Amino acid sequence: MKKTYKIEVDCANCANLMENETKKTEGVANAVVNFMTQKMIVEFEEGAEPKAVMKKVLKACKKVEPDCEIEL
Repeated sequence: MKKTYKIEVDCANCANLMENETKKTEGVANAVVNFMTQKMIVEFEEGAEPKAVMKKVLKACKKVEPDCEIEL
């Protein structure tokens, strides 16, 4: 399952770092963070609960950029 989220990210480098952290998160099969559109597309692993996974993703992204926001 794929879902698109609105994300606030300040620079292209941070977007790239967030994308890498998101891909490492348990329950995420793949992820793309687009700095220009301020969107994150997350593909979840089979059987993963999107809301629970996205809480982990937000926590991982806040390590990269503490003021990061993802509209869940």
